[in-house]
Amino acid sequence: MKIVVLAGGTSTERDVSLVTGKMVYRALKEKGHQVILLDVFMGLKEDDIEGIFESDREWDREVMAISDKDPDIEAIKKKRGGKGFFGPNVLAICQMADIVFMGLHGANGEDGKVQACLDLHEIKYTGCNALGAAVSMDKGISKQLFRESGIPTPGGILMKKGEILKTDELPAFPVVVKACNSGSSVGVYIVEEPSGIEEALENAYRYDDEVVIEQYIKGREFSVGVIEGKALPVIEIAPISGFYDYKNKYQAGSAIETCPADLPAEVTAKMQKYAEKAYEALHIDSYARIDVMMDEDMNPYVLEANTLPGMTPTSLLPQEAAAIGYSFPDLCQWLVEVSLRKWDNA
Repeated sequence: MKIVVLAGGTSTERDVSLVTGKMVYRALKEKGHQVILLDVFMGLKEDDIEGIFESDREWDREVMAISDKDPDIEAIKKKRGGKGFFGPNVLAICQMADIVFMGLHGANGEDGKVQACLDLHEIKYTGCNALGAAVSMDKGISKQLFRESGIPTPGGILMKKGEILKTDELPAFPVVVKACNSGSSVGVYIVEEPSGIEEALENAYRYDDEVVIEQYIKGREFSVGVIEGKALPVIEIAPISGFYDYKNKYQAGSAIETCPADLPAEVTAKMQKYAEKAYEALHIDSYARIDVMMDEDMNPYVLEANTLPGMTPTSLLPQEAAAIGYSFPDLCQWLVEVSLRKWDNA
């Protein structure tokens, strides 16, 4: 097949996306496909793109490792110049492909906007539909749908920039302050005392005009991949220090990850059931990864869904797939096949 791997973009998860794209590109080439890796924002400045899938170009040679800091997006935008999100030739090359593998993360990629544009251009792509992606990206809407579906989730409130904080509505401290539409734990702050809430809000508003202030769940952290509505083995994430923030997610050796997680069978089953219910409640299709906290009494709380899970050297979904016998190239092939089935049945 002719496959375009879309990566990069303009979100705070740009670097993560590029490494996801690099790994997927190599895996799909190993599977025998004709593959192109494109930065969706920078594009490809070439006059002639005919026959581009037959090129022997090494499309991944400029992709670097992930930094422990989120990238300077304004500098990236100035580097390309011009208007619009899609770089030169991106949509034209995507229209030439059999399917686009979505390696994007965060805003303008995982929030349904790119998916909607591809829909309008009748371009097939991997992963979630535009509606499910948009709903899942918004942590406030996600929590509302979790509650309506009987899925346990931490209590909390939604705030918009400029609103006056009503301290009597806050959950008991400590609390977690998080930007509503950000990922990879960018814009997330754990606040131990009321005196720290204003600073945390100010920082979170740098990433989004809406924030969630929610109950802090003290306990263990897990994630559950869901493919075609069926949960994979549960993985546990235990950061060496602090919480599972941007640095601990993507710097090797920053966290201990165990899959399958060491849990009683009934707890594992309950967590998988809630992950599958969250997948359904958020109108997700194809695949996703659901993040869960478990308190000291072994009660699970669903935090959020990731509709384009990371596919980097330290990512969770590949580890979960490996636990049931899927190599990384096998997983990438599986996700392509799952997504094509969705389009064939549409």
